Amino acid sequence: MFELSLMCPEDRIEAVSDALDALDALSVSVEDADAQTDAEQALFGEPGMPPPKDGWQRSRVVALFPSEVAAREAQQLLVVQDFFAGCQVLGVAHVPEQDWVRLTQSQFAPVDITPDFWIVPTWHELPAEAKRSIRLDPGLAFGTGTHPTTRMCLRWIARNGATESSMGNPLGRVLDYGCGSGILAIGAAKFGATDIDAVDIDPAAVESTALNAQANDMRLHAGLPDKARGEYQTVLANILATPLRVLAPLLCSHVAPGGNLVLAGILERQAEELKEAYAPWLQLDVADTEDGWILMTARR
Repeated sequence: MFELSLMCPEDRIEAVSDALDALDALSVSVEDADAQTDAEQALFGEPGMPPPKDGWQRSRVVALFPSEVAAREAQQLLVVQDFFAGCQVLGVAHVPEQDWVRLTQSQFAPVDITPDFWIVPTWHELPAEAKRSIRLDPGLAFGTGTHPTTRMCLRWIARNGATESSMGNPLGRVLDYGCGSGILAIGAAKFGATDIDAVDIDPAAVESTALNAQANDMRLHAGLPDKARGEYQTVLANILATPLRVLAPLLCSHVAPGGNLVLAGILERQAEELKEAYAPWLQLDVADTEDGWILMTARR
């Protein structure tokens, strides 16, 4: 395969990308040409907020083609188009054959949540210090333990589920709402919770959760959101701020007296709006922070 690399300003990215698709590019990617430099820019977006930009003021657009002939024909057709003004051809290069599975796997190393609690892909050996671990491979559903929101939720589970009491497991009955890969539900099971419901609107996430639980020899109930019924001692929701606001009355209704609500997927600047959204039912506080993200919790 061969890749055609272009330099494009932000206002040309959409037109150039559409043209590359029409020219039968196998894939088109847009990268910050200034990545890993002082000029690097972060682009964010989430539901309910202005969409992220199509790219950066200096964007590297890379299109993959099955042959050098196809890549050079695409280059020749693009450079004569009016919308290509301001763009630059960086070149055509051969893409060396690689073991893409092994390359992808190399990007996912074991993740330490606490010194003795780890998330470990199946192709890695367990670290010697891992007294508890979740075996989890990257898949279709969100949640591999590498994102700050997931790590903060798992840290909360580890802190609060580590000690048994005379009343039984402190996590009690657990609801993981928006379970993704099921990593939080499995984490709760690893720390002794035995009655766990993991729900998601995406059937692929439900299937992923069930398979990951089976791979970790953990029992839980995975299903669509209507499977969440009654009250829970622990309600976990690692989603995003906008859906968390919408879900406030529903999530609070599932928290049992004396129970805990744990929310993630929230940026630091969104703390006050989340507190306001949940104020009619529960008082949220910031319990943890990492890389601009926060974990918010409340107790009924």
